[in-house]
Amino acid sequence: MDIYQRLTKDHRKHAEMAAQLLATHGDSAERRELFTTFRVELEAHANAEDQTLYSTMLANPDSAEAARHSVAEHKKMADDLSELAETDMATGAWLQKFKSLWHYIEHHEEEEERDVFPVGDEALPDRQERAMVGEFERRKAAEQEQL
Repeated sequence: MDIYQRLTKDHRKHAEMAAQLLATHGDSAERRELFTTFRVELEAHANAEDQTLYSTMLANPDSAEAARHSVAEHKKMADDLSELAETDMATGAWLQKFKSLWHYIEHHEEEEERDVFPVGDEALPDRQERAMVGEFERRKAAEQEQL
């Protein structure tokens, strides 16, 4: 498994979690728990991705621009998740904000898989892409503990 396959695996997990969240109603314990889990998963994934794949791509002139774009989108997602956490879950506004955020995340992850990962794959050696998986796993676990 290389880093792109590992990241794509998380993207599928995010879609499953979003579907579960969209099936919840109001300010329920289930919605609160699912959202907390979703937020930690997403932020840990993005931070670990920035620290492994994107830091490496940023150091390579052939892939730096693609990485910069994704890192900027990760920042927006983190900001939007924080704003959503402050919104009353009992209101329709929370669900609308979540749907909008999920649309943005889904687009971001599709764009990574379609446009960004191929740039990295072309610029980075296969051995390095495989080695990044272990580093990603370690960093993601550390991020999850901190969040």
